[in-house]
Amino acid sequence: MLFGRNKPLIMIARMNKVKSVFFATYILFILVNCSPSPKENWEVLFDGSSLEGWDTYLGAQRIQNDTTVYQPLGLNVDTSVFKIVYHEGEKVLRISGRIWGGISTKREFENYHLQLQFKWGELKWYPREKDSDRRDSGLLYHGVGEHGKGDGYWLRSQEFQIQEGDCGDYWGVAGAIFDIKSTMNEDSIFQYDPTGTLITFSQDSESGRHCKKYPDVENRTGEWNTIDLYCFENTSVHVMNGMVVMVLQNSRQSDIGKETALTKGKIQLQSESAEVFYRNIKIRSIDELPDLN
Repeated sequence: MLFGRNKPLIMIARMNKVKSVFFATYILFILVNCSPSPKENWEVLFDGSSLEGWDTYLGAQRIQNDTTVYQPLGLNVDTSVFKIVYHEGEKVLRISGRIWGGISTKREFENYHLQLQFKWGELKWYPREKDSDRRDSGLLYHGVGEHGKGDGYWLRSQEFQIQEGDCGDYWGVAGAIFDIKSTMNEDSIFQYDPTGTLITFSQDSESGRHCKKYPDVENRTGEWNTIDLYCFENTSVHVMNGMVVMVLQNSRQSDIGKETALTKGKIQLQSESAEVFYRNIKIRSIDELPDLN
């Protein structure tokens, strides 16, 4: 009789247990199926709050009509060239350009999609202070070796050029090499052409270390631009404002004539005689290159 009187209570308890198990299973299903996979998650490298995770390096000063031989200022001594500032109501990274150098990640990266936004400021400095001089910066990637190895200011690296009218161009810095399908344009400059011949660009090749992007899709000076850089194994893709402007193959480096792979490294932003602002710098891992056609 005692069992019979408590049977409804036991049944209710069992029903509550079943409901609890069902609810927990349902929540797990939602988390698994609705949350992005780790490959889709962005890691923020700069969000406007701090420069934690970055190093700064400044080379020798360049002063007009001054023949003094200056020594490099060095690593993490800067207090003015790379600063977080309020700009148009938000915190951004301002690179003054006053002294040449770069700000680089402390970590190395490989097989990734990097995205950032930049816009030009108004200030320009010697030796590019004239109205006719183009504002200049640069996104360097696969950065390795000693700071200042590149022309006394930058890491050995592959460069996604950031310069007025030339955003997306390629430059090999301090021994970096890429193969790019290209043709000679009417200005006798090699220019990216997906139907062209695969040509080697390096400091030692006949074609030189510079290849011009195609097409030109940079926004007007003073407007924000979005850069997407895809690097997977030994291939990279330069994307400006949503459009592919160059595909680069067989990333490598040369040391005294010996070539080795160059597929990972630090990310560095240049200070090079022009005021420039950066924001929303983020990165995520990829396990293949996306279809960007």
